[in-house]
Amino acid sequence: MVQNSNKIGGRIKSVRIDKAMSIEEVSGKLGISFERLQKMETEVEYPPLGFIVQLAEIFEISVGEIFGDSADSPFCIVRRDAGTAVSRFATADGSSPGYSYEGLGQKKENRQMEPFLVTLVPDETHSAELNEHIGEEFLFVLRGQVKITLLNHTDVLHPGDSIYYDSTLAHAVSCEGDEPATILAVIYAKDEMIIF
Repeated sequence: MVQNSNKIGGRIKSVRIDKAMSIEEVSGKLGISFERLQKMETEVEYPPLGFIVQLAEIFEISVGEIFGDSADSPFCIVRRDAGTAVSRFATADGSSPGYSYEGLGQKKENRQMEPFLVTLVPDETHSAELNEHIGEEFLFVLRGQVKITLLNHTDVLHPGDSIYYDSTLAHAVSCEGDEPATILAVIYAKDEMIIF
């Protein structure tokens, strides 16, 4: 995975300011405290992908725009080790968010899906929190073991396993076991999330 990562927190703050929205207004719509959103904006805490989808909906922009994506091409090729990491393993205070994700759809215009390569790391200090947002998700496990919780159902997926679900269901995804896990995640964020 590439080493350089976009400053997702700064990008969220920049979009919020461009949209003339207060931190209290956005955090209220997101359903979290303004202190927590402030931590995300200053990269003390990284937002899970579900929060990013919700933020895109709140800002009325595409998920890609939150990552600074220009989406100006009819196709997108991402070469091995040449993607854009949109999160990193450590936050500003050095703690681990439990995952990193690499965007695989940058530059593709008018897209309705957001593909990511997600690396989940074992994290005993934080439990994955349930979140929900518009759209659908497809996850395919490439390496390691992945714990998935949907509503009251919890399961462990292994390499070659996949799951497809409605993102409006409360869900959480985390690493299971002592080794990192890698998944291909594709989020369909519905028509209202497309860049035109």
